[in-house]
Order: sequence, then structure tokens, then C-alpha cells
Amino acid sequence: MATLADVARRAGVSTATASRIINGSSKPVTEELRTRVLAAVAELRYVPNAHAQMLARSNRNAVGVLVHDVSDPYFAEITRGLQRVATAHGRLVIICNTFREPARELEYIDLLHAHQVAAIVVAGSGYLSSDAETELHDRLTAFETTGGRIAVIGRHSHTSDAVLPANEEGGFLAGQHLFELGHTAVGVIAGPAALTTTADRLAGLRRAAAAHDRTLRVVHADFTRDGGEAAAARLLADEPGLTALAALNDSMAVGALAALRGAGRALSVVGFDDMPVARDVTPALTSVRLPLTELGERAMELALDPPPPGSPPRIEHVGAELIRRDSTWAAP
Repeated sequence: MATLADVARRAGVSTATASRIINGSSKPVTEELRTRVLAAVAELRYVPNAHAQMLARSNRNAVGVLVHDVSDPYFAEITRGLQRVATAHGRLVIICNTFREPARELEYIDLLHAHQVAAIVVAGSGYLSSDAETELHDRLTAFETTGGRIAVIGRHSHTSDAVLPANEEGGFLAGQHLFELGHTAVGVIAGPAALTTTADRLAGLRRAAAAHDRTLRVVHADFTRDGGEAAAARLLADEPGLTALAALNDSMAVGALAALRGAGRALSVVGFDDMPVARDVTPALTSVRLPLTELGERAMELALDPPPPGSPPRIEHVGAELIRRDSTWAAP
């Protein structure tokens, strides 16, 4: 069985440096050293001392949560579920707003690792970029090597317990709804192109379009109200014949409704997530509902309930449902 000294020799570093990296010390090290040590851990299949891990775990009362921005309604609802379960287990939740900056995510993981949290829940979207996902995977693996638990919400490349919302299926439901209403010219207000959530929801819309032999006009924007308003204005200017808009979250859909009012236009609009605001805007917003609080609850339950040793990662799928309201109608 490999020892810490073996890892240090393989990586060409001192035992102290190897220990700092493996145990998530806050003392800074270069990325080159970190990469070498983690590679040696993987090659040698190094497992830290079980007794030391047990002692470390016994003092781990906090759980770290990575979100894009807790003020975003989507993440606020997920965080509600995460906190509900953590509180029931007597755990403190440390919420880290990453603002979808990969470098910031890595910094927070290192910080949470150094503070010996019991688990980290990654609640933000994964990245399509292999470089960003590889760096995130390496950090999470180092954390797990020292006894930490990982659970993710959404599609990520890191192999761990995961709760997967039906983003692709939800996109299909949104597109299917509009095409069944007779709309043939549909614009899509998509989120940032680098995110797996955007890619999955957009894939569902494209599947619906293909099933009806239609094409989509897609504009990418931030997952915000202002991003949706700007994208809708662009679509209206570029494609005056549009009769419907599909926004890949409700905040963008609300912005789209504002753009339509400003332009004096009436188009069908469908959103995604079914946030509470969807019922309160005028017209009330048709939206794809995801049980966001449940997503958070289930992810925290996975994080705090380790599976038997050697068990494969647990993957839980959460379905989507179209909620029809006044913002969609039959095509003219």
C-alpha cells in the first residue's frame, strides 16, 4: 500500500509539501506542484490513514455550498432545500457565491478544504470547457482523498453523487408546447453558451424543433432579467416574423416580456424553472417547472449520507413539468 512518502517521491516534492496539498492546507502552492502531487496520488492509489480520516471527520460540522449567486431566485430556492436538510442534521452551511468564475470556484474549494468541511455541494452548472472541468475535478478529488464528501446538482464531469434535473426534457416540453400551438417562427433566449445547463435545455428545444421540422433562432445572454430583455430586443429586431419566444430561465423570460411591452408586440413566451414570480407577472408566465427546493434537499441528503465503501456514485433524476399559463396562446 502506498504511503505519503511514496507520493512525495513520485511527485518529486517533500513529504511536507505533499501533505499540505493532499490535506488542503491554506498555505499557497504552485499549480504545477499541485498537479504533480494529485497525479501521484491517482497513480499510486494512495489512501490517507483511515484513523486520521476518522478523527478529521468527527470534527467536520460544516458543509460548503458553491452557487452562482444566492440572490438569483433559482439558487435561492435550491439553497432553501440544502439548508433545510443541513439544519436537521445539525450542520452549518457555508455558502460561496462563485458568479460563474471558474478561478473563484477553485479558490473556494481550496478554502473549504482547508477548513475541513464535511462535504461540498456544487449547485452551479458544469462547464463545457474541458480545461475548466479538469481543474474542478482535480480539486474535488483532492478533497475526497482526505475524507470529504462531494455531491453535485446538474451535469458535471466529476464522478460523484449527483442530482440531475431534467433540463433536456424540460427544453423539449417547452418547444413541443409552442409547436403544438402552431408557432413556426420561434426565437430562443439561451443562457451562457459555456454552461452545460444551457446546452442541455437548448438540446431539448432543438429536439422538439426537429420533430416538427422547424428551426430556431438562438441568442445567448446572461441568465438575468436584463440579459433576457436585451436578447429579446435583438431577436425582435433581427427576426420581425417571430410569433413566440422560449427563454431558458424565468428571469430572462420576465425581461423578454418587458421588451415586448416596450416594442408594443404580443408574442407567446415560455420560461423555465417556474419561479414564484412566474405567477405574478402579466401575463402570467407559462414555464417548465423544476422542483428546485427538492433538488437542494436531495443533494444535501446524498452529501451527508455516505454510501457503503466501494459503491458506485448515486445518481438521482428529477423530472420536469410544463405549467401552462396566460403567456402562451395559439399562433395567429
